[in-house]
Amino acid sequence: MTESTFQLENTYCNLPGVFFSKLSPTPVSSPEILLFNQKLAEEIGLDLSVLSEEERTQLLSGNLVPEGIEYFAQAYAGHQFGNFTMLGDGRALMLGEHLAPSGQRLDLQFKGSGRTPYSRGGDGRAALGPMLREYLISEAMHALGIPTTRSLAVVATGESVYRESELPGAILTRTAGSHIRVGTFEFASLHEDKAITQALLNYLIDRHFPEIREEENKALSVLQAVIDQQIDLITHWMRVGFIHGVMNTDNMALSGETIDYGPCAFMDIFSPDTVFSSIDHKGRYAYANQPYIAQWNLARLAESLLPLMDGERENAIEMAEDALNAFEDIYKNKWLSMMGSKLGLHRVDQKDEALVTELLDWMHQQKADYTNTFRDLSKPELPSESAYTTESFQAWHTRWQDRLGKEVQDWDSSVTLMDSVNPAVIPRNHKVEEALQAGEEGDLSPFHNLLKALANP
Repeated sequence: MTESTFQLENTYCNLPGVFFSKLSPTPVSSPEILLFNQKLAEEIGLDLSVLSEEERTQLLSGNLVPEGIEYFAQAYAGHQFGNFTMLGDGRALMLGEHLAPSGQRLDLQFKGSGRTPYSRGGDGRAALGPMLREYLISEAMHALGIPTTRSLAVVATGESVYRESELPGAILTRTAGSHIRVGTFEFASLHEDKAITQALLNYLIDRHFPEIREEENKALSVLQAVIDQQIDLITHWMRVGFIHGVMNTDNMALSGETIDYGPCAFMDIFSPDTVFSSIDHKGRYAYANQPYIAQWNLARLAESLLPLMDGERENAIEMAEDALNAFEDIYKNKWLSMMGSKLGLHRVDQKDEALVTELLDWMHQQKADYTNTFRDLSKPELPSESAYTTESFQAWHTRWQDRLGKEVQDWDSSVTLMDSVNPAVIPRNHKVEEALQAGEEGDLSPFHNLLKALANP
């Protein structure tokens, strides 16, 4: 395979060398492409049709490194469950950056491609189940209109990985706006060299915030832009009942995309304290805590940017605190607007907050399904479930109907709005587990069936 058949850039490697290590993937014995996202490939203008099936398999397994391309692993740090740790791509490698026809620059990255200098004793490999999960959930999130990394391919390695038990190994190819994280800036600031953090900031601006190039205080402007960006993302998560599970600072991507689908899930029964990580014993990353953790993570970004905001540390701290203190009001307004749209309200004001919170309180008390409840509300008639006949719900429903009567638009317009933001289909946890288990046992038909259902939520 020649350079001309597969062209990637690696502008990230123009950064100071502390940010990456160049190396090649560790070859695997018997690779086989299990999933290839042809629709995504077409969307981003990535044409691999010039490759034979064998070449494509070898490429997506890491066995074949195209001429002129240097793979690399990224270095970063992060706060994991509140504790600071030195990290990096311990089982991932960047192939490079692909330019889509839209002009967007997209990272292509392997997960599970072998050891790197950042593996910290790990084997650098990935099990098939988690790679299938990332493919499935990231595609579901995309279909739900939520910014996310995407999955291009899953390749079985033909080798086993050893966790609590022996599992089939796999490599995922992921696309992302970039893999720059809050933790990347934390890593940069550790060097106590403003030039290193400045180089990363300039790169981030060129990649994601070109409108900031002319701003006088670029570091502050980036912080403010990232705050808005992350509020939008978290509001989307709250809309569909998504719980990330591991909102560490190394899992907050400054591309504004959802990244890392480890112990994540969609909430069934509405409960604000729902968690989906077996090690999250204190509920740090529970559903209702996600906005607060986002703000906490952004404070770590702000700390990393302080030296670039102002020569006087006290002035820089004041600027950063003002930006961070705006988070709560911005989030609350966006959350209320989003929840209003889930109830068919085209224009929402502060008085509508009580209507929203009363419904959520009722759902919590009744152990109601989060997704189904909102879909039920837009039906011509409510289901005959006993919860909907309770006095508390009937009273709320009357108030809601009265509020809808004050809308300029008619009921049909409200229903259209509700159905556009309230999914009928989400990746139900038991369905996901069924599909993953069957996939690990060699049967991908349940996986494909679920993927098809999730494509039009």
